[in-house]
Amino acid sequence: MLNRVTLDQAIDTALQLPAEQQEMLVDILRSRQIEARRQEIAADARTSIAAFRAGKLKAYSAEDLITELHKTLEDPE
Repeated sequence: MLNRVTLDQAIDTALQLPAEQQEMLVDILRSRQIEARRQEIAADARTSIAAFRAGKLKAYSAEDLITELHKTLEDPE
């Protein structure tokens, strides 16, 4: 069985660390968040490229894409 830690418990524990280690913890968490987001973006890109190569996505010029984006922002679906 996994021991789950609540956010309050994690914060309380982190606040017991010396200031320098608290800063290190913040840096580590931020770096890991950034890396996780990079991995997510890369996975999305691979999926999109595969869909494009399979003919499931249509190629747009930049001008057409901007026009299409403006339409979706103006259309309150």
